Amino acid sequence: MNALTRDLADLVKIVEAKADGKDCFRQKLHLMPPTGWLNDPNGLCQFHGVYHAFFQYSPFNANGGLKMWGHYTSADMITWNYEGVSLYPDQPFDCHGVYSGSAFIEDGKMYLYYTGNVKLEDGEFDYIRTGREANTVLVVSEDGEHFGRKRELMRNSDYPQDLTCHVRDPKVWKENGMYYMVQGARTQKDEGKVLIFESEDQLNWIYKSDVKTAERFGYMWECPDYFETEGRKILSTSVQGLEGGVWDARNVYQSGYFLVEGDILSEYVLSDYELWDYGFDYYAPQSFESEDGRRIHISWMGMPDCEEYTNLTLEDGWQHCFTFPREVHVKDKKVLQQPVKELEALRRGEERAVSVLEKKGTKVFEAEVQNITGNHFRAVLAKELVLEYVNGRFEMKFTSQDKTSVSAGRSLRFREVSEVRNVRILADVSSVEVFVNDGETVFSTRYYPQDYEIKIEALDAKIAFWEL
Repeated sequence: MNALTRDLADLVKIVEAKADGKDCFRQKLHLMPPTGWLNDPNGLCQFHGVYHAFFQYSPFNANGGLKMWGHYTSADMITWNYEGVSLYPDQPFDCHGVYSGSAFIEDGKMYLYYTGNVKLEDGEFDYIRTGREANTVLVVSEDGEHFGRKRELMRNSDYPQDLTCHVRDPKVWKENGMYYMVQGARTQKDEGKVLIFESEDQLNWIYKSDVKTAERFGYMWECPDYFETEGRKILSTSVQGLEGGVWDARNVYQSGYFLVEGDILSEYVLSDYELWDYGFDYYAPQSFESEDGRRIHISWMGMPDCEEYTNLTLEDGWQHCFTFPREVHVKDKKVLQQPVKELEALRRGEERAVSVLEKKGTKVFEAEVQNITGNHFRAVLAKELVLEYVNGRFEMKFTSQDKTSVSAGRSLRFREVSEVRNVRILADVSSVEVFVNDGETVFSTRYYPQDYEIKIEALDAKIAFWEL
């Protein structure tokens, strides 16, 4: 451990010790930072039976700052243990941030790949085309607790020359004896795409090809993820710079996926881009395969560069959380998401009703509405968050946009859907996730109630409610 690592570790312990965790909006089920700022999930995996969730962590500033990797572990994705900071920005190639990356498990070892961020200060730079280093770094662990020395694998000069300085977020897999890596990129023409690298030994990487749409689609693709589940190949990426039309009614940046026909390593055709989530707070998702073969998906429940709304937890010195872990399935060529099955073990005090259900005072709960007829559905949470099917679209809307209200400034998000058959609602102390039509459409948001209550109205539908 060098002096910088030691001092950073000491400073993190000091600020974490000051956080008492007693503020009113801390979550029960969703991963949060002990203090300060959290963003992207990193290094998601199951290793020797234990789930690992690393995260972008800025403990010194609840508005973001110097990034390092915080670390949680769990036996069941329900109860998580904070393990402290695993990776600090303590080397010349990552001194301005241990940025996002992934985990690859092989032969009893955990391989962590990430982007080491460096911003030069000895000149006039725009930090897009000049002045930034995006270094690809590897760290190996044999037990998930102790992490070896960092190895710089690639730097900007190793990437294609038509790119800006923005190359980041490595995700690695193995196929037919060869290792492959995807990274997100922004070209000199301000076009987003995914880069593919290949390696025989996980150390020496060579650029192979790229993946992009036929027409320009945003200026930056980041946080790429490529996987196959239930016979369908999916390329996930978070896209910046989508403007005009429906995008003007969406978030500032988008997170979605392409269904892939063929193979991105050779010949491929990309489907239309579909969003993983249509709510206010969702970005930079990452997935992994659990040891029992499930595809598990977790995202940052937040939004970068967003001036429209805020989070009331800033008053308590922290900001943001993860989505609850989701299982990804494919049925009839449709991608479905649902909370992991482990959630059901938390259900208590079941109540059932037909057409109408109203509850007050429960902060953390799950509700399911089945057999919806005539598209009649409406739910109101905390008096100000309305979930409703209106004029051919499912809406998530807040009645007040005051930044001190339940919404903290959030307004309206929607998706056009032809019908509503069922709705599942997962509410934590300061978040709500809504799964429509078996998870074909999902909405996520933070919210900040003064009074916890919900009223569900769905004519002749069967309604179930559980406290968690």
